[in-house]
This record gives sequence, structure tokens and C-alpha cells, in this order.
Amino acid sequence: MLSTSSWRLSGQTLRSAIAITGLALVASLSPASALAQAGGEATQPVINTPPVPPTLNFTMKDIDGKEVRLSRHQGKVILIVNVASRCGYTPQYRGLQLLHEKYHEKGLVILAFPANNFRNQEPGTDEEIKAFCTDNYKVKFPVFSKVSVKGEDICPLYRLLTDKEKTPASEGEINWNFEKFLLNRNGTVVRHFRSKATPEQIEPEIVKLLEAM
Repeated sequence: MLSTSSWRLSGQTLRSAIAITGLALVASLSPASALAQAGGEATQPVINTPPVPPTLNFTMKDIDGKEVRLSRHQGKVILIVNVASRCGYTPQYRGLQLLHEKYHEKGLVILAFPANNFRNQEPGTDEEIKAFCTDNYKVKFPVFSKVSVKGEDICPLYRLLTDKEKTPASEGEINWNFEKFLLNRNGTVVRHFRSKATPEQIEPEIVKLLEAM
């Protein structure tokens, strides 16, 4: 027959064993719950998100008037182009669309910004510009609402892109339609191409950036 002290000891041992078994069961089902049962605090995993580069830290309106954060394209190779519908370089739309078709799935994003800064060569509304791009060149890459790329009313994106101090690879202010800024996956401008540089001519530079790790 067990003594009173032995019975109390056995009871305490049994309760301790049950408590330990219970915590082990909870831990196997949910680590966070186990910590809570033990009086601790659950910690969430830390996700290190790279900071948004200045070139992509803008919200712009697309051709349909919807606001788009350029940061959605972070991690991509990006080609930014100021476009116009009545320019001698307008046929470059065709080459840009071909680049989009060839390399979009590999990480290339082309961003087109219509601008009417040069000899009134983009006078239409956003709706008319969209129809022109679709009907004549079957454009599938993002086209944005018309902006100014030069002068006192220059939009903030192009103010940054054409600032040689903030964007060392820039050639300075925009001189004409279809100038191109090529950005690597870090959002850094690596080349500023003037209008005469065709999409076909800059394709090798794009491929290098796409293949770089």
C-alpha cells in the first residue's frame, strides 16, 4: 500500500508527464501555438524586400487612366521610350513590339510614354493614341497616358532620367521622340539611346542584361 507522501509524488509525476506530453502534441501541430502555451511569443519569418530604386518609385497613369506603380516591374530589364504617332521614327513601334514578343517572358518590360513636346507630333487624346498603337502596330506592351518629357512641365520620371547627376548614364535632356533608357534588373539606367538607335540595334544590349545574373 502506497504512503500518503508516495501517492502525492506519483500524482505530481503523472501531472508533469501529462503536461509535457500535451505541449509536445501542440508543438507538433502548430509551433506558434506551442510557444503561446509555454508563455512565449511567436515570431514571424522576416522577408527581406529590396528597396524600390528611384527610377521605379513613381505612380503613373496608363493609357486607360488607371494608376500604375512602376515598382511592379522591379527585378525586370526595362526599356523606357518616349513615343509619338506622327514622327519619322514612329515605325520603331514595330521593332519595339517584336522585342516585347521575343523577350517579355524572359524578363523584358517596355514602357512607352507618349509626349507632344516635339513639333506637335503627338496631338491626340489618350484614347486616340491607344487606337493608333493597336490598329497600326498591334502594341501589347504598356503604353501610358501622355506626359511631358522636356521643359518646365516635365514629368518627375523624366526629370530624374535626364538629370546627369542623379542618373550618370543619361545623355541629358530629351532631344526628340523615341529616345530610350535601358534599365538593368536593379532599376539602374545603364544606357540612354538617342532616337536613331533602332530596337534592332539595341537588342544585343537587352539580351546581355537579360542573361546577366
